[in-house]
Amino acid sequence: MKLVTPNNLGLQVEEELGPDHAITRLGTARTAFVGRTLRGPVNRSILITTFTEFQHVFGGLWQPSPLGYAVEQFFDNGGREALIVRVVNGARSATLTLRAGEGELRLRAVRPGTREFLRASVDYDNIAVQDTAEFNLAVQRVRVQGTAQVEDQEIFRALSLRPTADNFLARAIADSALIELASEIPAQRPDRTVDVASGLSTGYVNSNTDGDDGAPLTDYDLIGRASDRTGLFALESADYFNFLCIPPLAREQDVGPSTLLVGARFCKERRALLIVDPPSKWLTADDALQGMHDWNLANENALMYFPRVLAHDKLRGHFESFAPCGAVAGMLARCDEASPVWTPAKNEEAVLRPGYRPTCLVSEDRRLRLAALGVNTIQAVRSARIGVGARTLAAGAAASADWQFLATRRLALFIVNSIERGTRWVAMAQPHVEVAEMVASQVRTFFEALYEAQAFGARRMQDAFFVICDQRSEFHLVIGFAATRRPGFHSFRILHSPTGSKVAPVSLNRLSAGQYSPAELEWVDSLARSLAE
Repeated sequence: MKLVTPNNLGLQVEEELGPDHAITRLGTARTAFVGRTLRGPVNRSILITTFTEFQHVFGGLWQPSPLGYAVEQFFDNGGREALIVRVVNGARSATLTLRAGEGELRLRAVRPGTREFLRASVDYDNIAVQDTAEFNLAVQRVRVQGTAQVEDQEIFRALSLRPTADNFLARAIADSALIELASEIPAQRPDRTVDVASGLSTGYVNSNTDGDDGAPLTDYDLIGRASDRTGLFALESADYFNFLCIPPLAREQDVGPSTLLVGARFCKERRALLIVDPPSKWLTADDALQGMHDWNLANENALMYFPRVLAHDKLRGHFESFAPCGAVAGMLARCDEASPVWTPAKNEEAVLRPGYRPTCLVSEDRRLRLAALGVNTIQAVRSARIGVGARTLAAGAAASADWQFLATRRLALFIVNSIERGTRWVAMAQPHVEVAEMVASQVRTFFEALYEAQAFGARRMQDAFFVICDQRSEFHLVIGFAATRRPGFHSFRILHSPTGSKVAPVSLNRLSAGQYSPAELEWVDSLARSLAE
């Protein structure tokens, strides 16, 4: 029997809604952070909602790693939801040694690092005298070694050394979030742990001091591997996120181009946006303008804000320069709370909260020149001039001219993500024409609510969006919503099946016979003709 009493498991429970529920508007500023932390689970995405929670799970600020500072600045500037992925480079877990007669039972912490403090207790309570192979084991994570400030606990009752037993030790702790076996199982069960001061059998054995935090991260560590879901690919398990922040490898060591390239591609697949930090050598606006001539990441799923930010470093006791990704994500989250994502006029100026300021001032003419290159400017105060609209890093290379602007790109991702998420229930529904009709009604209701909220400007409703559904062996849904330039539409095709969902942009006038079946081509061609009329 295993009893778990955790304070924080980082669990994310998402309810799959059905046809009787309205499509939920997903959040627009959930931000994922990937990097090095003092402690915490490795290569798992953990949802947190406060910096205090980050301190509890991941250890808080740590001078060798910019990630903790980025998370702090995210919440300081208005962020609400963050997904954290801890990545390590050669970190080693501490072991825990329990005497077992002439031998020993060696356990190892699941989470590596020097700040994972565990302790264990062994007793034979409620174990029959003749059952000499059974014992009870309690394992606790404590905040500081040698104290009783328990953060998490697992209790394993009536463990057995016999491989044929139902509660065999190796099987019983296989799913533990705290410990794993570090050596062969001893021939004799562990001895009772005795409290040294009182002599009572209620003592604990502390973990050893052989944990190691590992070496500084490299780009290979950040990228990880898709097959193992390590590095940034650990976010595959996340239901959704809107922004991805990959803070610098160190205070003065930027993330490499390979990480940015993979991160932008991953964001495209997950319909999110990568917040790219300006290189640390860009000290002035002229440096940024010159640097953009050699910039080779033109991507509609990436954005950049310049310059870096000055913020108080609580560990060093003075102001330091930091990469701005966390502060920018928090600022965008705060703007979203003030007004919807489709109102760019209110969200186009990046002004941080008191206590934060840009490392340099950018004149109006250079701000406009940077905007033309896809770089947004962090400002000390709000400008009296008319804003130019926040940009993505598409810089003329976007599939649509609209995707050069951050507000329209975010609106599109918000719409598609919400509809894809809200219609997943059809994957398990029996093929029937009524299912397609129910989905179409769901999606139209979602669009109509956005139309009433003026997400599509002053257009007539029939010019603002369209929905068409079909269900054969797979469920097909094509949606479109008004582009900035009339009478165009941004169109997407959503496929739901028991094996998963797929989303892809489509052009109603450029469908190839090699990509779609004749029936599908006829179906969408008829839609294109009706829209053209």
